[in-house]
Amino acid sequence: MEESNKNITWQGENCLYCKYFIPNDVLNADLLERGKCAHPSLVKFNLVVSGRDWCNLFAKMSDERRKKLMDEGFKKDDEQLKKLIEESKHPGNFD
Repeated sequence: MEESNKNITWQGENCLYCKYFIPNDVLNADLLERGKCAHPSLVKFNLVVSGRDWCNLFAKMSDERRKKLMDEGFKKDDEQLKKLIEESKHPGNFD
């Protein structure tokens, strides 16, 4: 994947930008994926939220954490792509 295609739009004051949002898939957290809310007051409810959700307990995620999450997501995505490419080289894997 080209570096120029690796962009995530981070919006302000919704779950995607909240430090308590723990997405299942960082790269698709905005629209396609759900995650957990880890706010100390809400974690007991085991909430499943999307990156577009909002609440009044929002706390802004630091730029350093957001960059770390994105880097980890890109690394995981690249590893999955490499694995798929390797699997496709073996006859019969996709029959």
